[in-house]
Amino acid sequence: MRRLILLFSIFALVSACGFKLQTRVELPPDMARTRLIIQAPQSEFARRIKSLLEQNGVQLVRSGEATATFEIPLNSIRREIQSIGEGARVREFRVRHTVQFRLVDSKGKELIPLQSFEQSRVYSFNASNILASEREFEFLSNELSDSMARMVIRRLGTFGK
Repeated sequence: MRRLILLFSIFALVSACGFKLQTRVELPPDMARTRLIIQAPQSEFARRIKSLLEQNGVQLVRSGEATATFEIPLNSIRREIQSIGEGARVREFRVRHTVQFRLVDSKGKELIPLQSFEQSRVYSFNASNILASEREFEFLSNELSDSMARMVIRRLGTFGK
């Protein structure tokens, strides 16, 4: 009986905080058959955005078959020095991911004008453990790519609302 009460209490707390599983995003109907034009098509962000589009019911096609064109002219990840310590040695880096995108219908009418998103993360750099610092950079780059792809998809879902 105690377990049942505990289980019920946990469900009540989780539902009270507003938690709900993320569902599919309702994308514009014009995106049913979309041509994707993206800078750096082999990047982690490109793979992630393609996957999310397909999961949300978009069929990626070539130009002649498309009902819309989803353009991503900027997909950039860069590392910048955040702070310098003693002896002019780098202590922290900032990883910055910038994405620009727009959606155009088959007639060339702009459905979503050029939008820009940017996210960044800061990580410590240890010159005595360069390999670990590089792995952290890769991890943060992948995490930012996933986060940015989700942001873009959510923005597409707000079109017309």
